[in-house]
Amino acid sequence: MNFTEKAVIMNAREMARAVKRMAHEIIEANKGIDNLVLLGVQRRGVSLAKMLAEAIKQVEGTDVPQGALDITFYRDDLSKLGPAPQVSSTEMPFDVAEKIVILVDDVLYTGRTVRAALDVIMDWGRPQAIRLAVLVDRGHRELPIRPDFVGKNVPTSQREIIKVKVKDFDETEEVVVGEVSE
Repeated sequence: MNFTEKAVIMNAREMARAVKRMAHEIIEANKGIDNLVLLGVQRRGVSLAKMLAEAIKQVEGTDVPQGALDITFYRDDLSKLGPAPQVSSTEMPFDVAEKIVILVDDVLYTGRTVRAALDVIMDWGRPQAIRLAVLVDRGHRELPIRPDFVGKNVPTSQREIIKVKVKDFDETEEVVVGEVSE
């Protein structure tokens, strides 16, 4: 399968601006950062959670605890991933019980990744609340899941793919839209 890039829909500056806005929205919605933790979905959600944490720190002057979720074994399509799926680690250096968890992911599409992430979180404890922050909401939901904080809404066709690129993995920061061909 080949990915053909059609357009850059967010450059690094626009991504930073969206993350900063989302950080302000998170602070406002939670009336500060008391009891707040950020959990990024592996892989790019973790990078975005770090960006959000830094933006929140610039406003509040305090670090927000961060963690990382690997949802591989919670996916409802695990059998389609092949014999050796790529597994990352779940790192939760705090107790989620009674915390306000901001679940961070790069792109919201069907909602299935978020459903799996909710299962992981609930296996670790019972948070006070879980809120969803995504850089891009592309629509086409299959489950009744909606984001609380969105960087950009991007209507797409079913054939289109949104790729979020972050320095940790891609040496650049941008969001692109394209199509996959065989």
